[in-house]
Amino acid sequence: MKWKRSERLVDMTHYLLEHPHRLIPLTYFSELYQSAKSSISEDLTIVKETFEEKGIGLLVTVPGAAGGVKYIPKMSEERVREVIKNLMDELGHSDRLLPGGYLFMTDLLGNPTLINQVGKVFASAFADQQIDAIMTVATKGISIAHAIAKHLNVPVVVVRRDSKVTEGSTVSINYVSGSSRRIQTMVLSKRSMQSGQRILITDDFMKVGGTMNGMKNLLEEFDCELAGIAVLVEAEHADETLVDDYYSLIKLQAVNERDRTIALSEGNYFAKGEL
Repeated sequence: MKWKRSERLVDMTHYLLEHPHRLIPLTYFSELYQSAKSSISEDLTIVKETFEEKGIGLLVTVPGAAGGVKYIPKMSEERVREVIKNLMDELGHSDRLLPGGYLFMTDLLGNPTLINQVGKVFASAFADQQIDAIMTVATKGISIAHAIAKHLNVPVVVVRRDSKVTEGSTVSINYVSGSSRRIQTMVLSKRSMQSGQRILITDDFMKVGGTMNGMKNLLEEFDCELAGIAVLVEAEHADETLVDDYYSLIKLQAVNERDRTIALSEGNYFAKGEL
């Protein structure tokens, strides 16, 4: 079947969006659409210009016999600020305030559209780095981890509090919770990661960073490298945090449980200067 250019553009765009960070040979599209490589190159130029103009991402061409084209999800600074503002508007409602200065975020973490945007925001920050997997602790960070993983096209590794039979043999470490100062346990299957991988860790909320520090220690047990830390909300704390190199979208500055007010500001995402 001979494809029309309009049909090729639609199908090609869909395929690229579904396979981010994957090098796709031009021969794949040429054989699929039964079209000359010159025609495919022209189509890709149209897609590339549209992606960049609409802020969808970048289309990178790799020359040579082993080359091809790769879609890199990227968000413009304007779009990222819009996502952060929407999150702050949602989180600023007084009925989200929980005892201990925490915010109720379960509904937001279960919102597929919103979490997909959060995933793309963090994926934009790490688009130029080698990331082999996303790590988080069960359970609230899982949706964020999967959203980031989708845009970086890498697997998700979930750390648990206790061992499961279905995990096989595991590695277990003890760590000190930053907020409660209690000794807690982290468990991860030995099959989850390979030595030498670069891992991005993420979570929905960071108070002092004890959980993040625990995951960093767990990476050392697997001889893996920390590629970065991505946090949806960080709490502004008088105490020194246990991690100092991370991205956050929102900072919880203060809460007043008596007046039921919540003070929020932008996190350090733009201060990192990596966009």
